[in-house]
Amino acid sequence: MQLHTRTWGEGDRLALLIHGIMADHRTWRRVGPALAARGYRVIAVDLRGHGASGRGAYTPEIFADDVVETLPAGADLAIGHSLGGLTLSLAVDRLRPRRAVFSDPAWHLATADEGFRPAVFAEFKGASRERIAAMNPRWEAADVDIELETLRAWDEASAFGLAALSGSDLLPAGPVVPSLVQLADPSFLIDAAKAAVLEERGFEVRTVKGAGHTIHRDDFDAFMTSLEGWI
Repeated sequence: MQLHTRTWGEGDRLALLIHGIMADHRTWRRVGPALAARGYRVIAVDLRGHGASGRGAYTPEIFADDVVETLPAGADLAIGHSLGGLTLSLAVDRLRPRRAVFSDPAWHLATADEGFRPAVFAEFKGASRERIAAMNPRWEAADVDIELETLRAWDEASAFGLAALSGSDLLPAGPVVPSLVQLADPSFLIDAAKAAVLEERGFEVRTVKGAGHTIHRDDFDAFMTSLEGWI
């Protein structure tokens, strides 16, 4: 499926951005322009079932196939957040960016007993402004507004496509290209033991102190600082 995209900048370098579940390209409202100011042309996708992209069957492999169909190979940089990090890891061998950043990637999905219930994700589609703001006290008001808009545009059926992966170990065997794993503090997806495994496998791992899961919205400045040397 060809995905809807948003582009910032006209630089000589190319960066790709892949959002997480329930979001779309608008989650990168500050990151896209910041990378453009550093000389990148930045392309952000809406994954299928999100934003202005089409609907259909939902599995991580299908998300990855769509990204490969839509985005150019050989970019200078690719960043994937959460589900976007999982998607990027399944597409990176075909996209072959020069560098990859996995921002709090969804490489471990809890079991139902541990709290991963797709129906709970689906129910969040109707979340109020007050609930979103209370869950994300460090977000700017613009990000709360965007979250409300992206939830309305999101097909909640996409959450159920992840159910088969509940409890699975999705850590990559090793980096296909030089890769940074950027973690929230704490990360509910990548704990200290998994972070150590990733370092042993050749990933650089950096934790953004005090940041929540959506690091680029929770602490934009620290998010950008943690990318130094990679962008």
